Amino acid sequence: MKETIISTIDELQQTFYDISQYIGNNPELGHEEVKACTALTNELAKHNFEVEIGTCDLATAFTAVYDSHKPGPSIGFMAEYDALPGLGHACGHNLIGTMAIAAAIGLSKVLSETGGKVYVYGTPAEETTGGKVTMAEAGVFNHLDAAMMVHPYYCHQKSGRSLAMDAIQFEFFGKSAHAAAAPHEGINALDAVIQTFNGINALRQHVKPDVRIHGVIPEGGKAANIVPDYATAQFYVRASNRKYVNAVTERVKACAQGAALSTGARLEISNYEFSYDDMVTNEVLSTAYTQNLQLLGVPAEEIFEDQGDHGSLDMGNVSQVVPSIHPYIKICNEYFVCHTHEFREAALSPQGQEALILGAKTMALTGYDLLTKEELLQKVKDEFSK
Repeated sequence: MKETIISTIDELQQTFYDISQYIGNNPELGHEEVKACTALTNELAKHNFEVEIGTCDLATAFTAVYDSHKPGPSIGFMAEYDALPGLGHACGHNLIGTMAIAAAIGLSKVLSETGGKVYVYGTPAEETTGGKVTMAEAGVFNHLDAAMMVHPYYCHQKSGRSLAMDAIQFEFFGKSAHAAAAPHEGINALDAVIQTFNGINALRQHVKPDVRIHGVIPEGGKAANIVPDYATAQFYVRASNRKYVNAVTERVKACAQGAALSTGARLEISNYEFSYDDMVTNEVLSTAYTQNLQLLGVPAEEIFEDQGDHGSLDMGNVSQVVPSIHPYIKICNEYFVCHTHEFREAALSPQGQEALILGAKTMALTGYDLLTKEELLQKVKDEFSK
């Protein structure tokens, strides 16, 4: 039956190419992905998936299911399709979304024999307020036996870990005054921001090496001769696991609180994006995926271990509630990093489209293994329960 899955995806490859190119050439920001959502769900509906758009009241999220109406596991594929401002699909989400539906459609063609259900989840805004966070918190994925997605990259890489992340905003409220004639009448909100940066910079030598703290000043005053009465700073705080991020975030907040105290400014703290949990790869599931990648012709020596260089993913939140993998697939022969013009072009290239088909087949074959090998599925569950 694996041959049936492969031949189905091969027969539909031009359709999948066209969808990927359409999404890639019509980039939409997070929660605005109307065209992408429509293109993906229309194709799923053609293959008898039941489609619900607006999952968790997210306008461009969707849930699609193919139900064999026979007992068996539930396998989920995650689709991403939001673009980056000014760069378009420079993270290859046009490939990710299309890979997910291609894998699901291929696997659905053998469900009458295997039993079980195949789900595709459309998860908007991965780059900002990750849809998977909302959906995971709402329990959308809790019924799944396994969840998968594949991310484009410059090489084949096994699923590994990601950094947990908090997105923290500090707003300082001061008092304006003439900066030359009466500076003593003012309270400088920008000084509080600068003090916050200085405090965080001093903190860096007292945190573990996996910590990343990086920030910007979106607003710092209007004119040099006016004491700024309002200024903001936004930071990402990251570390290898959620527990340590929580601890470091409190210390970062303390830096801002100290800055407010020393300058006399009033401070308000908020999260300007959702928090992402760390990715916990299910190694049994990852091994099954890697074996299928080799079965499809990728030599073992070309599949690398995770290097821990992938930042933060909202797939991490999924991995906390269901056995999950997030491997990477090669779309170019040069070292192009994500979020660049070069990577965007690679995601639209013929090699990128070939990787789309390879990733879809590998996920679908891995899903088939879970549906038909009870012992494998039990090992996946046992690892997750630990």
